[in-house]
Amino acid sequence: MMRIEVRVFSGLEKYLSGVAFGQALAVDLPEGSTPRDLLHRLGIPEEQVFTVLRNGRHLPFDGLLQDGDRVGLFPPVGGG
Repeated sequence: MMRIEVRVFSGLEKYLSGVAFGQALAVDLPEGSTPRDLLHRLGIPEEQVFTVLRNGRHLPFDGLLQDGDRVGLFPPVGGG
């Protein structure tokens, strides 16, 4: 098992009971997990997430997470 720190932003917190915007959440996942696995574990629909940052750098949905990673999840942002 590995433990990562997750923060959700801009409305994604609605999927996590008791977690506020930007609040750190520790999540345990099996070794070899991906952001896609993380989203499934958290119950966040993949289509609601536009960007995954791992330790401040973009990571694709099928990239590998590592123990101690800090992950930020961001939805698509609209505006004009």
